[in-house]
Amino acid sequence: MAQLTRSLKTYDVCIIGSGAGGGMAAKILTEGGLSCALLEAGPNVNPEKDFKMWTWPYELPHRGAGVGGHARENFSEFLAPNGAWEIEGEPYTSAPGANFQWFRSRIVGGRTNHWGRIALRFSPIDFKSATRDGLGDDWPISYDDLAPYYDKAEGYIGVFGTKENVSSAPDGVFLPPPKPRCTELMVKKACDKLGIICIPSRLAILTRSVNGRLPCHYCGQCGRGCVTASNFSSSQVLLPPAMKTGKLTLITGAMAREIIVNKEGKAEGVSYIDKASRTEKRISARAIVVAASACESARLLLNSKSSTFPNGIANSSGTVGRYLTDSVGSSGNGHFPQLEKMPPHNHDGVGGMHMYMPWWKFDRKNDFPRGYHIEFDGGFHMPGVGMFDGLCREEEGYGAKLKQRARQVYGTNIGFAGRGEMIPNPDTYCEIDPDVVDQWGIPVLRFHFKWSEYELRQAKDMQETFRSIVETMGGEYKTKTSIDGQYPFGIEEGGKIIHEVGTARMGADPKTSVLNGYCQAHDVKNLFVTDGASLVTNPDKNPTLTIMALSWRASDYLLDEAKKGNL
Repeated sequence: MAQLTRSLKTYDVCIIGSGAGGGMAAKILTEGGLSCALLEAGPNVNPEKDFKMWTWPYELPHRGAGVGGHARENFSEFLAPNGAWEIEGEPYTSAPGANFQWFRSRIVGGRTNHWGRIALRFSPIDFKSATRDGLGDDWPISYDDLAPYYDKAEGYIGVFGTKENVSSAPDGVFLPPPKPRCTELMVKKACDKLGIICIPSRLAILTRSVNGRLPCHYCGQCGRGCVTASNFSSSQVLLPPAMKTGKLTLITGAMAREIIVNKEGKAEGVSYIDKASRTEKRISARAIVVAASACESARLLLNSKSSTFPNGIANSSGTVGRYLTDSVGSSGNGHFPQLEKMPPHNHDGVGGMHMYMPWWKFDRKNDFPRGYHIEFDGGFHMPGVGMFDGLCREEEGYGAKLKQRARQVYGTNIGFAGRGEMIPNPDTYCEIDPDVVDQWGIPVLRFHFKWSEYELRQAKDMQETFRSIVETMGGEYKTKTSIDGQYPFGIEEGGKIIHEVGTARMGADPKTSVLNGYCQAHDVKNLFVTDGASLVTNPDKNPTLTIMALSWRASDYLLDEAKKGNL
């Protein structure tokens, strides 16, 4: 890596990462007239070639499970490309006693190519929850500060839903939702009996044409990537208009190594490894926007050491890598014999839920803080990898008898998944491993992770709720969890929900936070972090919509600062 190539051009902004935060920054900044270089660690994406939207299982070896079944670890070979828990040559470690799973996506558009597209606004109380219960910290901004940017983001990307006036789930700018399926109507009926709110879900999938994008045609394969761009991805919705401005230079295969600062302590460029040539290169820019995903961004900040910032750039507070959280997750499954009598039919719809349960116990005292929402799914979907694994474990048989039983139970299960808020704790954070580097020579992250009693009680409540819904529906609750063991009440491993946020949080006090309310570093005024790292709390809502709204707001602020000559 001795050879160093410097860019001849100085860009207005260098953006690191092309997902929700980076893609939004690229769109807003270039349309605002700034020249931008966008560094992406992975290759470009070609939806027609890379997405397996219309591929049948029998067209792939091992029906998509991969050789030896290894592709199942990454949601099968049908997943939109380049998302994985383990990347060859790019390890990460967990401290003794910790187990954190880090899903990364090395491709233009990042995880937005294959996320669930659940687009939920944080509620007003989510920004000030510490004032209510005394846990953690409030945000330095309010819901009212971000609401106009939620409006803009929803209006641009397209989100379906309905106005319900539920305080825990603010209404937004919605397209008409798809009709509920029969299984969803069954769940809704049971929820009504139990006093659980169940409403149409909010997903970033078009039910009407928006900005020339076609509406969803209900193939139900959203996780594979969408050739028609009917569901949102940064690669198909944010980056194309940015490229059309002529102001964006996209550099793929660029592994960011370090943010360079000058003698005055301002960021002046980014050093990165060109994966193809295995050489070090440097981009010069007047401002830097970091949006590589919460943990990757923390890694970059911590590795950017200098005489000015011996503990990593923008880390005078010592909080880079701290306050890491992931969503609390626990799942359950119910079998409904009455569905065995239903004739097989096409469950038309999007590749996700048409209804969901927002947090409904916000008006009472619970034995855990904050709350969770419930996602659910069932019915006649295209059989996927491992669909009948449970059947093969539970019942003896083979050949025609086993096939007959599989057909009998096909479409008779409904799965439930809770997604709740984790309270930041001092035992959960990421840091630089002192001994391990990746194949590019860049020090890797070491994770510390621990669920607290708060999250365990929440998972317990999830399991009790799933059971009550299933039994009210006349079904049999099949999931068995224990109070003991490594994962009580079925709580998922840290990182498994892929909602990790909070490693460079915003705050009013530079001594306890990294960024201000505009995602601008307290220590370095021309450095911004616009991905999940900036989030102060991790409410029960999926964070992607909030990341885009925050990035849009930060980009507007950056544009204004550039016009004033403050960068």
